[in-house]
Amino acid sequence: MTTGRPAPVIHPLRPDERAAWEPLWLGYLAFYETELTPATIDTTWARLHDPAEPTFLLGAFIDGRLVGIVQYLFHRSNWSIGDSCYLQDLFVVADARGNGIGRALIEAVAERAKAAGSERLYWHTHETNRTAQALYDQVATLSGFIQYRKAL
Repeated sequence: MTTGRPAPVIHPLRPDERAAWEPLWLGYLAFYETELTPATIDTTWARLHDPAEPTFLLGAFIDGRLVGIVQYLFHRSNWSIGDSCYLQDLFVVADARGNGIGRALIEAVAERAKAAGSERLYWHTHETNRTAQALYDQVATLSGFIQYRKAL
């Protein structure tokens, strides 16, 4: 980073760090104007720490304070032999934005995906999230695909 600020320390969050993670997770959900049930939040936290699940969580810390999270998962693809890595959720607290935290978290996931044999790392963002898109345009290629959803 060229800001003169300390680089974040990035590592997987431990099961005993839920109290630090949850405000960021709720902040991410609030940003996208959505809510999840407590049971869904509990299940998400459990999955992120279950070795049998293909989901993972990294935290970015500055001076011991959690300032960013990234949650990602691996899945099979019909388009490649190696798994794909889907960066599902990325959030940086407001007072830490613009300091390279998001970029550092993306790069940390990319390193882990490459080490796991993934052939592709991808993610989505909302079309109105222009701030994030400014970063994403620097670190990845816009695929041009449009996502559709059908509630079941």
